[in-house]
Amino acid sequence: MSDQTYERPRTRRTENLSHVPYLPGLDGMRALAVIAVLIYHANAEWLAGGFLGVEVFFVISGYLITLLLMSEWEEHGRVDLVAFWGRRARRLLPALFTMLFLLLTYTWMFEWGALGRLRGDFLASIFYVSNWYQIWVGQAYGTAAEFEPLRHMWSLAVEEQFYLVWPLVMLVFLKRSGTRRLGMTARWLVVGALAITIGTAFLNYGDSVGTCETTPDAYWTVGERCISKQNFLYLSTITRASGILLGAAFAMVWRPVAIMRGPLRRADKLLDLFSIGGLVIIAALCWFLSFQPGIGTNAFLFRGGFLVTSLATLFMIAAVTHPYTLSSRWLGARPMVWIGTRSYGLYLYSWPIYQILKDPARPGLTFQQFLVGLTLSVLVSEASYRFIETPIRKRQFGRWWRGLRRRRDPVPRLLATGTAIGCVGLLVTGSLAMSLADVEKSANELAIAENEGATSDLTDLLGDTTETGTTAPPVATGPTTVPETVPGETTTTTTSTTTTTTTTLPAEPIDYLAIGDSVMQGAANELSSRGYFVDAQVSRQFGDIVPVVQQLVEKDLIGDSPVTIHLGTNGPIEEEDLDALLDALSPPKYKNVLLFNVRADRSWTARNNAMIAEADNRPNVILVDWANRSHECTGNCFASDGIHLSSDGVTFYANLIRSYTGR
Repeated sequence: MSDQTYERPRTRRTENLSHVPYLPGLDGMRALAVIAVLIYHANAEWLAGGFLGVEVFFVISGYLITLLLMSEWEEHGRVDLVAFWGRRARRLLPALFTMLFLLLTYTWMFEWGALGRLRGDFLASIFYVSNWYQIWVGQAYGTAAEFEPLRHMWSLAVEEQFYLVWPLVMLVFLKRSGTRRLGMTARWLVVGALAITIGTAFLNYGDSVGTCETTPDAYWTVGERCISKQNFLYLSTITRASGILLGAAFAMVWRPVAIMRGPLRRADKLLDLFSIGGLVIIAALCWFLSFQPGIGTNAFLFRGGFLVTSLATLFMIAAVTHPYTLSSRWLGARPMVWIGTRSYGLYLYSWPIYQILKDPARPGLTFQQFLVGLTLSVLVSEASYRFIETPIRKRQFGRWWRGLRRRRDPVPRLLATGTAIGCVGLLVTGSLAMSLADVEKSANELAIAENEGATSDLTDLLGDTTETGTTAPPVATGPTTVPETVPGETTTTTTSTTTTTTTTLPAEPIDYLAIGDSVMQGAANELSSRGYFVDAQVSRQFGDIVPVVQQLVEKDLIGDSPVTIHLGTNGPIEEEDLDALLDALSPPKYKNVLLFNVRADRSWTARNNAMIAEADNRPNVILVDWANRSHECTGNCFASDGIHLSSDGVTFYANLIRSYTGR
């Protein structure tokens, strides 16, 4: 997403073997990368690993920026850091600020409730720290959300941080060894990339990730805040620097001008084979790899997947920077160059446009929405490139304005002035509205918070704990069916010699147990008032509850009344987990197990529902066809995502359970 424009000095200090000619093949590579990202952002089910296009961008940026710095050193014997950062600012900031202005105006006019929630994202985007902000607040890049139009800014933050730091590092390298002896330095950059890959593989949590409470090993705790390991590994500048370092190392040993003066100038056919191999590898990785923190990420992604993608990208760079290869001609064709030169704008504008078009009830766009979003993205990107980015980069606005002032007709000048004043007014009004807006919770968050007090945690029933002294016997509290006190509540008795803390256990086994995820949690108040013992948690996976239920059955803590289970919304159900749970709740003691299927537009829904339907063959399992019965609900039944319950949906849900249990 970076550009390779470079203002050549008027005179050369020495022969410049690091000179950067225009390389249209690199624009073609950018085109392929941004196409993959555009498809992935539209619907991850179409190309699960399309996010690897960002890794291709990182490698290209590392290669080009390093080569440009080397070229300037050979031209002048120094690097003008102020001029370098100025070029980057003129290239990147105009489109960024335009996108933020348009998004702010849209949000202020049409998504007023989201203004407060977007305030942090806007500030992080302006200062190019979005990746660290998202790590801190826990925004998982690979998961669906209601309206988060700036989540894609993390990668631009990584690149901008590289642009700020890397010239300083290169200045040290160049002063110590010049450009001709940087091959030794390149080896250490490769070692650094390998070290990052090994560290990432070691730190990665490869299983399904739930909440901090359900999967504590998947998080680091900083104060009272839980930091997702997978989020950190995917978003942080440190862990994503391997591709940039490899690109920089390659620039030190593969300079287009220099290689054409040696035997490699005749290696065009071999390089084409490398390019084809690299393209096939990247395409395969884009097809097979995935990043979905909530349901488990392909383990190879953090155990070499990024590294392999970077190496395959280097194969292609080697070919497209050689003028005699077919790869340089094919990828340097005019349509590919057109897309590549606008790749920054396409990446920048497409995600907010997709978010505006997206149906919250779906994890991605429909094909029709994708076509509309892609068309709008191309039009906006082209307008931005022609009328904002290029004139500012080439410093043409001053000449344009002076030309308007010299014209006798005042109308164009008045129109331009009026447009500028209008934009400033919108910017000031929107900024004030955002700064004063409350951080409103979404409807889902409000419903979950309202029902949180009506849920319990079954793990609290699995035994008693003692801080010091002798162990006291369990204290029996609550009625014979549903405990009045929340299991897990503790009583503390202090004597002259001993302080004992004992976990409260129900007097009798739990009757009318209901286990679920955030869908059930939305009805927890209603179910609890009807006498159900509800254990429902956000982001719960099916496998999380299996060992808990098995232990409760062993301790005879689940009564013989109907047990209701509604899981499978958040990820695929493993067959062995389903069998293990139903084996634990088998007859003759457990006569009725209500098993809800899934209402959600997710890639795993059909498979989960097929497994649940097959489980209906067990003698004590009753299939509750929530996927179809939910459509019988009338009124305000579901939140904007089409999954979680609203007021009428809560009543319908509870009544549906009562039609099977009688309660």
